[in-house]
Amino acid sequence: MRDALYEKDMPCSACLRNSGGAVEPQRSTSKNWRSRLGIFLKTSPHAPPAKTQRKQYRPTTDEVNQWAQSLDKLLSCKYGTIAFRLFMKSEFCEENIEFWLACEEFRHIKSPTKRTARAKRIYKKFIKSKAPKEINVDFNTKDGIFKSLHCSTQSSFIAAQNKVYSLMENNSYPRFLQSQLYTQLYLLAQGRECESWE
Repeated sequence: MRDALYEKDMPCSACLRNSGGAVEPQRSTSKNWRSRLGIFLKTSPHAPPAKTQRKQYRPTTDEVNQWAQSLDKLLSCKYGTIAFRLFMKSEFCEENIEFWLACEEFRHIKSPTKRTARAKRIYKKFIKSKAPKEINVDFNTKDGIFKSLHCSTQSSFIAAQNKVYSLMENNSYPRFLQSQLYTQLYLLAQGRECESWE
């Protein structure tokens, strides 16, 4: 379900371009969040497969309050992770949360063959120099991951994952809690309309 939500996301460059080609981040970001928030709220955690009417899902006030307690609590909630990922995408640093999520999935792979193949894909996508979604980690961490690719273990990416987590916890997470997106989700959880949308 999470992947289906992100396939509907518009490319960031298209979100920020107006007819004259100039960037208008504030207005576009607000519209972008509104659009993504609409998709987010139309997704029910227990919705049956397609062609049936879906109920609108809104996180409870307790859930949204728990998101503010720690990054761990935010990321342990499916819809908290989705909201944080939307925020990270709006800040042009979605590679951090995507890498962290990829590492979480990687740690649960039991088959050594599948784990090695997935490790190589993660390396090519996030770690390798000039990777499409290269994360900001030091040379020694990158080198250690490269050396472990041929016989990867469940902890192959743990050092890089911890560094990215720390970066998100100290930078992105506090901004998320102060963001318009979080405020809107909080108001919706309380059943109030978001006045700033208009």
